[in-house]
Amino acid sequence: MSETEQIINVIEKFFEIGKTKNLASLREIQLDDPNFSSFSDVPPYELQDYSTTLVLEELRFVSISDYDYEITNPKISIFGDCAVVAFELMQKGMLIDNKAYTGEHIIIHGRGTFVLIKKPTWKIVHIHLSKIKD
Repeated sequence: MSETEQIINVIEKFFEIGKTKNLASLREIQLDDPNFSSFSDVPPYELQDYSTTLVLEELRFVSISDYDYEITNPKISIFGDCAVVAFELMQKGMLIDNKAYTGEHIIIHGRGTFVLIKKPTWKIVHIHLSKIKD
């Protein structure tokens, strides 16, 4: 498998967690390191560290049923053992409110930039997701 294929597989595995709800995969594909950081397209909008990011990602993925996504126009740039992946993203599903037993259908059009480092396999070290205003 080429470096480019390995990298896109990591990105796809990240979003597949929304479908499979296999939250343990988040720890496999993200670098547990003080240098890890993330920005999300949902609150809180502050820069997050590794452990806070994991908690928020787990909450997000379990709160959306019938989750689906589509990555379009990916651009993968590899610089030795570092890679930058920029892409457009469509996410949809049913946002579940377990307290009120209600749901809201959501569609999020956005874009993402992921930075990965090879240690020894490709791991996510930075995530930036942002919504595109409709």
